[in-house]
Amino acid sequence: MVMDVTSSPPDTKIKSMMSSSSSSSIITMHHDIINTHILTRLDATSLTTAASTCSNLRHLCTDKHLWQNICTSTWPSLMDPTVCHVISTFPNLHRSIYSDAFPALHHFTFRSNLPSLPPPPELISAVDILYKGKPVFSRVRRTETKKNWFLSSALWIEMVEPGELIQTPVKFVRKEEEFMRNLEDNLCLSWILIDPIRKRAANVSSRRPVLVRRHWLTRDVEILFAVTMAGEMQRSTETVQCLIKVTCGGKVGSELHVREVNLVMEDREGGYVNGKEGVVILQKAMEFGERKKVDEVGEMKERFERFMSMIKERRERKHRRERARDAVSLIVVFIVFVLFCCIAGF
Repeated sequence: MVMDVTSSPPDTKIKSMMSSSSSSSIITMHHDIINTHILTRLDATSLTTAASTCSNLRHLCTDKHLWQNICTSTWPSLMDPTVCHVISTFPNLHRSIYSDAFPALHHFTFRSNLPSLPPPPELISAVDILYKGKPVFSRVRRTETKKNWFLSSALWIEMVEPGELIQTPVKFVRKEEEFMRNLEDNLCLSWILIDPIRKRAANVSSRRPVLVRRHWLTRDVEILFAVTMAGEMQRSTETVQCLIKVTCGGKVGSELHVREVNLVMEDREGGYVNGKEGVVILQKAMEFGERKKVDEVGEMKERFERFMSMIKERRERKHRRERARDAVSLIVVFIVFVLFCCIAGF
């Protein structure tokens, strides 16, 4: 979960603090004082603003330890040794991963004229779930992408082992509407996919839930996060959706527990995209997608609802076509039967 990095002092305050005579007075301070008492208190946005004021501060604000602290406090999963090793190969270390993973991923432009990128041997998933800003679940998973089963079957990444239960501090209350609203308002999820070969990453989660619902049969709580992106032109994967589902269970009065956290990719027909196509789409999103700030609660939900409406409309059209074909087939069979009867003399 990406924590809110816009709640710190506005950029204008940072700029005014660093300008004119104030700038010179700050620069005369010892670097350790600036690092320890000023820069460590700034978020990523403010650090970037401070770095643009002068060359001295630019050098201080790009310190790798500052960005490492920002990244690991925002996404605790990035403390995993596997991820740390991969980030150490990125051009700007943790600054690179931060610029790729924050804020929201926007990839709606087709680039069909570009050659296909060779798939990486693996994708690394760094997943964090936070409730009211506090970590509930952090895990890293490596997914091999060159296995036949992965290439030919649906792109599916599971973060929780079968039978494993992750306890949360969320109380299961009897008032369902209030309970669902609490999850929508306070639960956050980040799913950072990392390509260790091309040194790129992307956050394929909407961070806030786009839908919280009860499963009609099991009555489990399902929390959905989704990001829509461009796919392959003139195919069912022209537009796709990375859908993350968190499945929870529990009893009224006890704590909610998580038992499934998985990612799939859906196409416009509502079918699952296979691993071979999915990796290509994800690579293009990492490489060419923009990162923009959005109204997480509103805009991401709206995109999810539009995508689900598109799936529903396409399914209904397909169903109408199939019914029309069935009707035509019945008519043809009836006509053939009548002709046969006439010829046979019945």
